[in-house]
Amino acid sequence: MPKGIFNVPKAQNEPVKNYLPGSPEREELQAMVEKMRSEVIDIPMYIGSEEIRTSDLREFSSPHDHQRVLAKYHYGDKSHVEQAVNAALGARTLWAEMSWEHRASIFLKAADLAAGPYRAKLNASTMLGQSKTVYQAEIDSACELVDFLRFNVEYMTQIYAEQPESSAGIWNRLEHRPLEGFIFAITPFNFTAIAGNLPAAPAMMGNTVVWKPSDDQVYSAKVLMDLFREAGVPDGVINLVYAEGPDAGDVVFNHPDFAGLHFTGSTGVFQHLWKTIGENITKYKTYPRIVGETGGKDYILAHKSADAKAVATAITRGAFEFQGQKCSAASRCYIPRNIWADVESYLKADIDDIISNYMGSPEEMSNFFSAVINERSFDKISGYIDRAKASDHCEVIAGGNYDKSKGYFVEPTVIVTTDPMYESMQEEIFGPVVTIYVYETEAFDKAIYLVDNTSPYALTGAIFATDRYAIEHATKKLVNTAGNFYINDKPTGAVVGQQPFGGARGSGTNDKAGSILNLLRWVSPRMIKETFVSPTDYKYPFMDK
Repeated sequence: MPKGIFNVPKAQNEPVKNYLPGSPEREELQAMVEKMRSEVIDIPMYIGSEEIRTSDLREFSSPHDHQRVLAKYHYGDKSHVEQAVNAALGARTLWAEMSWEHRASIFLKAADLAAGPYRAKLNASTMLGQSKTVYQAEIDSACELVDFLRFNVEYMTQIYAEQPESSAGIWNRLEHRPLEGFIFAITPFNFTAIAGNLPAAPAMMGNTVVWKPSDDQVYSAKVLMDLFREAGVPDGVINLVYAEGPDAGDVVFNHPDFAGLHFTGSTGVFQHLWKTIGENITKYKTYPRIVGETGGKDYILAHKSADAKAVATAITRGAFEFQGQKCSAASRCYIPRNIWADVESYLKADIDDIISNYMGSPEEMSNFFSAVINERSFDKISGYIDRAKASDHCEVIAGGNYDKSKGYFVEPTVIVTTDPMYESMQEEIFGPVVTIYVYETEAFDKAIYLVDNTSPYALTGAIFATDRYAIEHATKKLVNTAGNFYINDKPTGAVVGQQPFGGARGSGTNDKAGSILNLLRWVSPRMIKETFVSPTDYKYPFMDK
């Protein structure tokens, strides 16, 4: 059989389509949306070679039209999680021993499928099931997913090419083995691309995976699983289960072959899982890898030299795209008094325009803003708004209304507070609410201190200024406040291969999804030293008498 050192196709970011009225991609997507919303599909679990159906059949509806049922999905229990673990372990040997270029080919094919024949279906399922607008769906479920797959293949080859030096007479080489056991991937509702990447990245490195998505994302997760299967991912390599978190955790975290957790979700859940793993550490064959990206309380800090219009636009886009349901969404802002009147005016105009003209169903493709994910989220967000309205320290200056009669709609809302430690300046809301503190114009260092010490998170943040000394000063002082730091740009929209994403403090392990750093967590190196001519005398030259 011929062998070689193979070069994979050079990874490039997938171009984002604009879906202009009358464009072919818009017409194709509209047809797919109409087709998918007109049918109720059956969603099984995928374990090994089987499609598993149960008597616990649950309904999946659109957040923006919660009476419309899109699917019925089969919910599992501990026995199904155990079955998935066994399937992953059963598939491990063949998958781990497969030549890396064949694993690469599978995921490169998945990327081409996502960019081509699956693009409209991925976007439509994300729009209908997660209430993403057309552009937010395109940059997520199509482009970012494709980028994850293509760039990770390139990073994989870089890892395998990383080799030690060899002295005369010996040959040192490094194997990058998959972890010994199975990986547990827990994925969130808000990004279809993340839901695809968290199981795919470890699998690409030769690991097998048990994947539990959010119940609010099973509709597009089914499309992802169809994509993986068509691309040629073998049975048992990625196993998709729907189950209660405690049931899944009880099986996974007590299993001796548990080898790693790939997680995106809330900080509280991640900390609980880490604690559970720590308490069970003596049960495992190896020390599990723990990789997590969690919450954020992401900031925009403006300097007195900042452009007011640029700041307002960054707040509108950074806080309200996808209804603020991004871990990177701008949710606390520090604005100097000298530009506040202009920022406030621009911001109010933006929000009035959104509410009047661009808020509603994502199926209307001109909309900028839609519903939040479910009733639990709606109630939580509206609670923050109600408390702000009742507080002596706050004023709601834009938005502030909500209605769940048809869909879970909360208007884009701006709170201005006189208390920089008010709850909505500290706590992650995960919705379309941004809180602004106006600081005295010359108190820039005080504002920097507040940014650094108000929140337990450190995911994303932005500085706006035209004064380069101010930019440099803030960049240095805020070094630990954000894993992704932006200068004169909104704190959202990281692109794979350009801005590797992740944060520290309460925001996660900062292993940078979409970079070589993340893939390194899913391998365990083995060092091999070969000596060509072995010594035959135990004595060394210094022993000569």
